[in-house]
Parts: sequence; structure tokens; C-alpha cells
Amino acid sequence: MSSTAVPEHPEEPDHRAGQVARALPGFFLLTFAATWTAWLVWASAPFNALFLLGVFAPALVALALTAYGEGRTGVTRLLARIGKWRVPARWYLFAIGYMAATRLSASLVVRWATGAWPDFSGTPFFLMLVALLVSTWVQAGEEIGWRGYALPRLAAHLGLGGAAVLLGVIWALWHLPLFLLRSTPSHDNPFPIYLLYVTAISVAMSWLYWKTEGSLLLTMVMHASVNNTFDIVPAAGHKPMDPMSLEGPPTTWAIVGVAWVIAVLLLFRMRGARLGGGHGRGQTSSIV
Repeated sequence: MSSTAVPEHPEEPDHRAGQVARALPGFFLLTFAATWTAWLVWASAPFNALFLLGVFAPALVALALTAYGEGRTGVTRLLARIGKWRVPARWYLFAIGYMAATRLSASLVVRWATGAWPDFSGTPFFLMLVALLVSTWVQAGEEIGWRGYALPRLAAHLGLGGAAVLLGVIWALWHLPLFLLRSTPSHDNPFPIYLLYVTAISVAMSWLYWKTEGSLLLTMVMHASVNNTFDIVPAAGHKPMDPMSLEGPPTTWAIVGVAWVIAVLLLFRMRGARLGGGHGRGQTSSIV
């Protein structure tokens, strides 16, 4: 059943569209500038606090812009979504199991296509879960910015599906220095493949955000799961020296392919979906 989000002050003209158009470019520009500067300085003078500053830049910029535009009340509304934990159990299962399901499905594709199983991780699953629990809270550094601040504002213009795809591209590009700096584990990995994969993950995370009516906690859990359970089926193989290469082992392409099959199905389900008209003010989703 469809519903329509109601403006908070219906008696006043709604000027939010213009405000959103001005706020989003500033958010992305400031976030990229802060993160890339911190990481470039860190690369020449390794100091972990600088790296973490870059990681937390999306949240810091989002909170600063929210405080400027909406005051303390807006900041409180934004942060309150981290405490939105009362959601059906199936969404916790989706958040925790998405990466494992994607990679295990890809292993079946590899087995069917090549006749051999890919390598499986020797890391005990319970250790992955412990790492997930510890790192979930670190993901607030990104999720407050990407899903909490940017996604509702993009969705107001593009619809949820379009916003999910565009945000995925921007999210991947934000990581680009990690593929170019020699001091990072991502160096010499193919960035174009990463961009495709992260965009598909963005669609799944946006779906989760929509279905949980704006729970940042659940996107933080999913983000942590993506980071800590991917080695269930490692995408091992040749690492090209050119980070702009499209080369990759069969397992990598199988994982990307499965992720995009899921993404296309979710995009189909999100047709016409928009987040609430409050542009990040914590309103529930609506279908128009």
C-alpha cells in the first residue's frame, strides 16, 4: 500500500528541493577533500590518526552540514537512526549474510564453469563474527554520511534506485587513493572491478536502509559484515600492476556477477520508491 510523506510544516512553502541541490555538492566536495587530503598526508607520514580522520570524514562533514542547516535538532535526528534497532530479524540476517551468500553462490558458479571449486578461507567463521561485532561501530564514520545524509537527498531527486547506483559510484571513487597509494592493501588491485562491485553493494545497502525505515545501525552491521566476511571465498589470483585494469580471476568476476544479479532484482523491486520527503529528517519511506 502506497503512502505519501507529509511535509513537517505544510502551511509553509517547501523550499527543500533548492536546499538539497546546494547541500549535496558541498557534502561530496568537502568529504572528498577531507578524506583524500588526510590519506595523502598519511601516505607520506604514516600516522594512524590521519588515516582514521579520512575514514570518518563522511560522518564529520554530514554532522557539520546538518548542524549548520538544521541545528542541534537535526543532528539529534540523524544520530538517533543509529539507535534504530527494533526491526524484523530477517533484516539482521540480510545484513550479516549478504556477503557470505553472494560469495558462496559465486563459488557454485565457478564450480559449474570450471569444474573446480575456488579456494575457501581458513579463517574460522566465529572470528569473522567477532570482528563484525567490533567493527560495526567504526562504520558510523561512513554510514552517517553515505546512507544517513546523502542517500535520502539523492533519492529525493533520482528515486531510490537511481540514488543507490549513483551513490555506489561516488562511494567507490572516494576509495580511489587506496588503490593508488603503495602503502595500502588495495594497491595494484583493479579499481574498475571494485567500482562495479561496490555499486552493486550500494544497491543492497540502500534496499536495507529503505526496508528498515532508515536504520543506520543495520547499514553499519552490513558494512561491517562486508568488510569482515568477504574472505569466506577469497577473490584470490593475479593482481595487475595497473590499478585501472579490468583483469581479474574467474572467482572475482563470478562474485561481481552474482552481486549484480541481486542488485538488478532489488532495483526492480525499488521501482518508484522514494525515501520520505524530509531529506534525511528521519521520515519513513514512501512509494509515489
